[in-house]
Amino acid sequence: MKYIKELYNWVLSWAEKPSGPTALGLISTAEASFFPIPPDVLLIPLALGKREKAFKFALICSIGSIIGATIGYGIGQGVWWTKVGSFSNFAQFFFDHIPGFSHEGFEKIKALYDEYNFMIVFTAGFTPIPFKLFTISAGAFHVNFPLFIFASIVSRSARFFLVAGLINKYGDPIREFIDKYFNILAIAFTVLLVGGFVFIKILL
Repeated sequence: MKYIKELYNWVLSWAEKPSGPTALGLISTAEASFFPIPPDVLLIPLALGKREKAFKFALICSIGSIIGATIGYGIGQGVWWTKVGSFSNFAQFFFDHIPGFSHEGFEKIKALYDEYNFMIVFTAGFTPIPFKLFTISAGAFHVNFPLFIFASIVSRSARFFLVAGLINKYGDPIREFIDKYFNILAIAFTVLLVGGFVFIKILL
């Protein structure tokens, strides 16, 4: 956990540098495929420092995250399995070294995809659940790619633009609210969203 804290501080340090927006794009891309620190850590201080550019920073986050989602999907589809259907050495490296990855967790995600297909990507994209788990597993389990990208665009953009919108309107006072309640609100929103999909599925 020590190195996670160091990574967190390293990400945060880019908020005070002129190249902060570039770092935000790169971190957003990396986070969607392997990096453990979410881009919100840098998005929030950048947006607070230049509130008039908050939506620009959210756009950078969204574009980077979708590029990263595509990379994650490619990892899952191209190098995650051996020819006999077992986990590759590359996949095992993720299980051993990337926080949040485990064989058991991967099997649970497979069960979610079997039941909800691409809709589960909405949950991963908007909530605190590590997005990389779902981008890689979407490729590994051959989720429909256009639908995967659509769900990623909607959920990731909604997350980042919501944060940017709150900061743009309320400034620094909203930081504590975001820190305390954003994840709870995100989960509640996603439960309603996925619940709506399930309800429609039942009706049809």
